[in-house]
Amino acid sequence: MNPALRRPRPAAPDPADGLREHSAALRAHALRLRTAAEALDWRGPQADAFRAEVAALADRCATAANGLAAAAAQLGD
Repeated sequence: MNPALRRPRPAAPDPADGLREHSAALRAHALRLRTAAEALDWRGPQADAFRAEVAALADRCATAANGLAAAAAQLGD
């Protein structure tokens, strides 16, 4: 094949960009979880326990997002 007709290979994705994208997705997920839990009309001890579980899950998502952002920053250095 004529080298002039060859298509260039796409550049490999930047790993730091991928980590930043995952971090942003986790932050958005955490926000959606918190918003949905706050919007519930359900009341009582079971509702409070459910909201606490959802809040804990949202916190774990935010913590993971922070870790991914820190890793992306280290790769970017």
